[in-house]
Amino acid sequence: MSGMLGTKIGMTSIFDDAGNDVPCTVIQAGPNVVTQVKDAGGDDGYDAVQLAFEDKKEKQTTKAMQGHFDRAGTTPKRYIKEFRKFDLEVALGDEVRVEEVFEEGELIDVLGISKGKGFQGVVRRHGFRGVGDRTHGQHNRERAPGSIGASSDPSRVFKGMRMAGRMGNQRAKVQNLRVMQILPDHNLILVKGSVPGPKGGTIELYKKSN
Repeated sequence: MSGMLGTKIGMTSIFDDAGNDVPCTVIQAGPNVVTQVKDAGGDDGYDAVQLAFEDKKEKQTTKAMQGHFDRAGTTPKRYIKEFRKFDLEVALGDEVRVEEVFEEGELIDVLGISKGKGFQGVVRRHGFRGVGDRTHGQHNRERAPGSIGASSDPSRVFKGMRMAGRMGNQRAKVQNLRVMQILPDHNLILVKGSVPGPKGGTIELYKKSN
């Protein structure tokens, strides 16, 4: 499906046609550069378009990647992503802009890296309420996880047990966000609601399949 790479700028709100104040996330989508076009009839075996986003210093780029970007006639980029079944007809080195891929009013999926919360206990990570109350002979057990398994049988803790651990900092997708506004002059797209990640985080936008 078609899509783009972008950067999360922040949040704002706009008024819709009915006069409602709608909270929106502002995303700088592109412009992206086509750095590779794959063809199912060739050696690749499948159709895909590779897009690159955000300039990168040449000294931080390997020689192999420098050659890859030189073939596309562009400067080194920091982020690269393949999009299969790309709707637009593009060629190597073309610039893909937000108004060419998305349109106002349609639904899109947005994927990003969620904010990292560090090592968290079961109350915050999984919504546990604790073992019991202090009035029942307990002390400092309000946020404890409780039992995690049986003893002699099975003599182990089952995989997938909800326990304390690292929270956040993982790929998260929010589906069916409505495009409220597109500002082509500034490469901005405003989507209704919030998207994963901090300000300045890299965002993947996907057009819904027809």
